[in-house]
Amino acid sequence: MIKNIARGFSALSLALVPLLSAPAAQAAPAPEVTTLADAVGLVKVTEEDRTGYMRSSFKHWNSGDDAGDGCNTRNEVLLAEGVMAPTVEAGCKLTGGTWRSYYDGQEVTSAGALDIDHMVPLAEAWDSGASAWSASRREAYANDQGSAVSLVAVTARSNRQKSDQDPADWMPPSPEAQCRYVGEWVSTKLRWQLTADDRELEALKVYAEGPCEDTIVRYTPAA
Repeated sequence: MIKNIARGFSALSLALVPLLSAPAAQAAPAPEVTTLADAVGLVKVTEEDRTGYMRSSFKHWNSGDDAGDGCNTRNEVLLAEGVMAPTVEAGCKLTGGTWRSYYDGQEVTSAGALDIDHMVPLAEAWDSGASAWSASRREAYANDQGSAVSLVAVTARSNRQKSDQDPADWMPPSPEAQCRYVGEWVSTKLRWQLTADDRELEALKVYAEGPCEDTIVRYTPAA
């Protein structure tokens, strides 16, 4: 009986060895969650400087999150955001499908009529800290699908009206979209540790302390 007990303990010890020696799985970091007003207070203020900016400094679109699916970042975002999924043909050509451009509330049924907007435009990111980044970090920013709000499918018209302006100079024309937009703008700034200038910060405060005071901001700092 003693031998059987000893054998049992030995077997248990052997079973535990792989569990004890295997590296612990790394849990994904929990997102930071705060009110819009508190989130705005976390954004650092500096003067903006666009010296040296070139759009080509941010490589996009790359092969996306799934390098084996044959789709680039643009098409992966379109697939993720479709209200009705498009058909994926050879070469990741998208046909059919329906999207809703939340900036202006428009329903779109052609992928070609959509732009993938960088929530914080590339030029604004450059002004706000990205000028000091490595080329690989700028590429990661320009193709960021690690946050659902960094890239958004919207009508080409609304994206081009926005251009590289911050919330002091442009807001979505749909009033229902504005609180969401401000929250996602601040979320992206915090995710990438980007700064704001005085005018931008004051505009954000107007929304945070007024019509958007109930908006909640969620963000996970970029690696």
